[in-house]
Amino acid sequence: MKIAFVGKGGSGKTTLSSLFIRRLAACGAPVIAVDADINQHLGTALGLDEADAAALPAMGEHLPLIKDYLRGTNPRIASAETMIKTTPPGEGSRLLRVCEDNPVYDACARPVELDGGTVRLMVTGSFTEADLGVACYHSKTGAVELCLNHLVDGPGEYVVVDMTAGSDSFASGMFTRFDITFLVAEPTRKGVSVYRQYKEYARDFGVALKVVGNKVQGPDDLDFLRAEVGDDLLVTVGHSDWVRSLEKGRPPRFELLEEPNRHALRLLHSAADAMYGLRDRERYTRQMVHFHLRNARSWGNERTGVDLAAQVDPGFVLGESVTAPA
Repeated sequence: MKIAFVGKGGSGKTTLSSLFIRRLAACGAPVIAVDADINQHLGTALGLDEADAAALPAMGEHLPLIKDYLRGTNPRIASAETMIKTTPPGEGSRLLRVCEDNPVYDACARPVELDGGTVRLMVTGSFTEADLGVACYHSKTGAVELCLNHLVDGPGEYVVVDMTAGSDSFASGMFTRFDITFLVAEPTRKGVSVYRQYKEYARDFGVALKVVGNKVQGPDDLDFLRAEVGDDLLVTVGHSDWVRSLEKGRPPRFELLEEPNRHALRLLHSAADAMYGLRDRERYTRQMVHFHLRNARSWGNERTGVDLAAQVDPGFVLGESVTAPA
């Protein structure tokens, strides 16, 4: 399952995504966790100290390797240099699978030991001083989008992405790469405004969206969220002494997380698993191609000097039955 956590800055989406990752790991599930936020905090939320989190390899710095590996023997892609963030896989492309070792994971992923198991963590890398005035953050998340376009996940396997805050996710087609999107919203007008904007943008793309109410302190907060988001409200989360200890750098064992919050994570887990049987692989591939062609016309053809529409393999559908070449 491919799962995104989104929300306005400060809503708690990184904290909740890290708790969900811990839940999956405690259940023994294989997990790839990806920090795609401009503020890189997922590593520390998973228990890494600041130095170890800062030392994680940035995916964008390994983009040539990623492109060269994923290209494989695809005859429609003349060279790795002609690949862009939306290049779709086709016959001959190498695919990524959750439970495997490959050069992309060797270069970009690092194991993180949790008290319930181990997950692979990948990060886009922070926005540096060298990027100021010459790059947008989405040039970094392009590596994530390219990997998601080539990633095949089976039942009981999870890819969890902590997305950039607010509606910035819509600056690329990456928002369509997920089986379910959890939008973390506080019970405030600003909190639900991001929900309305996200739902409006995602409406025409069949995005499965569920709201997680965070920092809910009582019946008034709950009533507010129910009135504002209706049936999209999946669950709410309140204060957590466990999370407060984590933020102080002293995380207790995960099994000591408060039962109401453990129950909330179980509901998130069940909601994600329920989407597996509803996957529309043809639509997923079609949307991938849609955004690739848009990017090709907008800037890709001019930048690469080739017609990127020719990279589209019309008979290819990404799914578990696809066999990747060695």
